[in-house]
Amino acid sequence: MTPTRRVHGRRLSSYDFGRTTVYASRFDPRLSYCAYVPLGYDEDGAERYPLVVVVHGTLRDATSSRDAFADFAEAHSCIVLAPLFPAGITGPADVSSYKLMVPCAVRYDLALLDMIEEIGARYRLAGPRFSLFGFSGGGHFAHRFFYLHPERLHAVSIGAPGIVTLLDRERDYWVGVRDFAAVWGRPIDLEAMRAVAVQTVIGADDLDTWEITITPTHPGWRPDWDVAGGNRPERLASLGASLSHYGIAVRHDSVPGVPHRWDGLMPAVKDFLGEQMARLAPSPTTPRP
Repeated sequence: MTPTRRVHGRRLSSYDFGRTTVYASRFDPRLSYCAYVPLGYDEDGAERYPLVVVVHGTLRDATSSRDAFADFAEAHSCIVLAPLFPAGITGPADVSSYKLMVPCAVRYDLALLDMIEEIGARYRLAGPRFSLFGFSGGGHFAHRFFYLHPERLHAVSIGAPGIVTLLDRERDYWVGVRDFAAVWGRPIDLEAMRAVAVQTVIGADDLDTWEITITPTHPGWRPDWDVAGGNRPERLASLGASLSHYGIAVRHDSVPGVPHRWDGLMPAVKDFLGEQMARLAPSPTTPRP
């Protein structure tokens, strides 16, 4: 059971411990974030806290996603950050621009990195690297962020994305990465990617395809859009195989009896991230990189 909220600190308020309030992003105030900070956090202490970023799906349940990791944060002395990328940012019908299928007016990857800088000024984080988990739309974001910024990650858990970008040098973005450098202004860094612990995770009963079928009228349609497979398990397997082909180790978890629900994946995700936390072996006296 998570301890009750603590009172004001010396500089931080009561709303900055445990389940924090929601803050507007300085990068773009249309975006926001909340966090979970262990209740034992000592403003005057020396301990540095690993960061876990949890990215919501299309329903934008950022606070619920954050709350699901409260016990994990307390158990592993880490801080959890949950960004909120609202729908309607690029237009009234926009629910998917944050998924990083194609570059758009908002660089959500850079927005997240700036949110981390913001909380890094408020709390003692354990260096520039962090762990990242995303479910569904957040799984879209997580694996494409991994392609863009592997040097910032300790670990990435990719949960049930509906449409994937394969590490395929024979196909153009977003299906593959042949023209990745031209699209994003930076190349794929395979060596940096191989240094990141990777999990792909999905419910074995996550078989509905109504939300993940692209027609020729869709702005992201490509003739080869479904090369990765016909449903989420097939596409995630194709993603894992494309990563493994380039020497990137992937742990795959398929959870029996679970449909497209993030809560059913939590034991597998926390097991994976817990293993990575154990390997970090933080020291209270280790200076911040």
